[in-house]
Amino acid sequence: MADSDIKTAVARALEESPDRNFTETVDLAINLRDLDLNEPSNRVDESIVLPSGTGQETIIVVIAEGETAVRAEEAADDVLSVDDVADLDDDEAKDMADETDFFIAEEAMMQDIARHLGTILGPRGKMPDPLSPDDDVVETVNRLKNTVQLRSGDRRTFHTLVGAEDMDAEDISDNIDVILRRLHADLEKGPQNIDAVYVKTTMGPSVEVA
Repeated sequence: MADSDIKTAVARALEESPDRNFTETVDLAINLRDLDLNEPSNRVDESIVLPSGTGQETIIVVIAEGETAVRAEEAADDVLSVDDVADLDDDEAKDMADETDFFIAEEAMMQDIARHLGTILGPRGKMPDPLSPDDDVVETVNRLKNTVQLRSGDRRTFHTLVGAEDMDAEDISDNIDVILRRLHADLEKGPQNIDAVYVKTTMGPSVEVA
């Protein structure tokens, strides 16, 4: 459960958000310190399942064949075969990559996918999550629908989605709590590597999370 500082910051961010004719996202900005981010091993690169979900539609494409492809139809936004992937031209592949949040592919297909889409998906950080024969494709899709990527790259400040403004403030706070706990566990000096954390809606002011 999130502490009172997180809950207070989220409540303020929601209250101070101006009225809009669309549902704004709620984002977290994280500022790092005392880390050499030119060294790749120091960079943040995490997939985190949010306990309360993202509050947003997450687009997932599965690359599979046979029974796995049939099962994926009930959960994924699109299902492609390796032949479908091979038939994509560069513009089609780039559009698909930009419109898709996560890709999942059967392990046996990963080499073919790397050959056809590696130069497009790789730089975007969207190479598929491999699906082993024992994995449940529907369960994997549903898990990824509640997943966000934390990636700092070589930047000291990076952002991640933590919810939507129509979500309960406590649910958003719980999402933030999970993200901060993961960072505290993974960063070299834990909380000491975090300079500041801010929460805000898309168009609203930033509120510092103490």
